[in-house]
Amino acid sequence: MKVKIKVLLAKLGLDIHNRGVLFVAKNLRDAGMEVIYIGNSTPEQIINATIQEDADVVGVSSLGGAHMSLGAKVLSLAREEGIAEGRIYLMGGAVPEEDKEKLTKAGFDAIFTSGATSDEMVSYIEKIVKRKK
Repeated sequence: MKVKIKVLLAKLGLDIHNRGVLFVAKNLRDAGMEVIYIGNSTPEQIINATIQEDADVVGVSSLGGAHMSLGAKVLSLAREEGIAEGRIYLMGGAVPEEDKEKLTKAGFDAIFTSGATSDEMVSYIEKIVKRKK
């Protein structure tokens, strides 16, 4: 029996551009994943929801430029709460090329920008969840 992957998705901060993350949520659901979308959220709300939902994957979206400051805060709180290991942390949205390496060094497992396909995201999540479990 295949274990269902649970994905928590959120918009970082006050960024209201949610069309992309809603598209991702639909595609992950269509691929058989359980998706919880919590909308606009602070890093604290994202980590609290991750704990409550016991999510395997945490995906945060940023189009408003807060990917470095708020993204780092999400990972910092995850470490403080002891939930950084064993989960997959993904960043999506408008991330400049020069920030991708900084975000992966900070602890994000992958960065998906607007050019990423649904197939790429689904296969990456399935592969890395299988490897981490």
